[in-house]
Amino acid sequence: MTTVSVPARRTELLAAGAAAVTVVLWASAFVSIRAAGEEYSPGALALGRLLSGALTLGVILLIRREGLPPREAWRGILVSGLLWFGFYMVVLNWGEQLVDAGTAALVVNTGPLLIALLGVRLLGDAMPPRLLAGMAVSFAGAVTVGLSMSDGGGASVLGVVLCLLAAVAYAGGVIAQKPALAHGSALQVTTFGCAIGAVACLPFAGQLVSQAASVPVSATLNMVYLGVFPTALAFTTWAYALARTTASRMGATTYAVPALVVAMSWVFLGEVPGALTLVGGALCLAGVAVSRRGARRRARPL
Repeated sequence: MTTVSVPARRTELLAAGAAAVTVVLWASAFVSIRAAGEEYSPGALALGRLLSGALTLGVILLIRREGLPPREAWRGILVSGLLWFGFYMVVLNWGEQLVDAGTAALVVNTGPLLIALLGVRLLGDAMPPRLLAGMAVSFAGAVTVGLSMSDGGGASVLGVVLCLLAAVAYAGGVIAQKPALAHGSALQVTTFGCAIGAVACLPFAGQLVSQAASVPVSATLNMVYLGVFPTALAFTTWAYALARTTASRMGATTYAVPALVVAMSWVFLGEVPGALTLVGGALCLAGVAVSRRGARRRARPL
């Protein structure tokens, strides 16, 4: 029997920890977006979030003296910055204002499935049966959560289309980011991707300035929180973990987000989940556990 070396085991644990940090912070973002989105328009909220994130990341980059990423990383940084940091955040904010949370969760959670399909096609990712089974279980859980949270009204066609565009942009951004991480560090790729997204959202600067002068301080604090934690920190830990595993497996890990959103809404917003919602959340977590267990077993060959 051969065992994993200590450095390899340490790397595996650090990557798993980074993925866990990402999932928790991204789940908290849904709660903050719901609060800030009542006061800020979609574009202004996206720009404020990205500016806060880019400033935070820029300071850390200067302290660590990492400098510019290599030329080979820029194509992926540019594409992921435009798609994931810029376009995704605007259309998701907009879509969530037009459809209920359940419908948004259903549509956006097609993203990990798109990542898996694109990863196999464009990156040569493997699709082992256990990963596929775990994603199927998690997606069933996401559907259950979404249906249980739906308000039963007619969903806006535009809202559904916007959420679908967000899912496509999310998947495309992840697939573009993965090759960039072979050349640049997680901090470099995240910092400049966030900066590119902020530049792309500059047309909303007028809205941001005018709305920031009139909205409650709590809404602005939520926007800054979104930039510092779910963006600057969580996207960096995501990139760190993504550099050490496949895009398909990282996409499957994010299926834990709906379950955590349900728990956080319960604790912080007083939104008591129903039995069907709890079942869906449990399925999401079970599917992620199946996917991650497959990764650990492959790390310990006999």
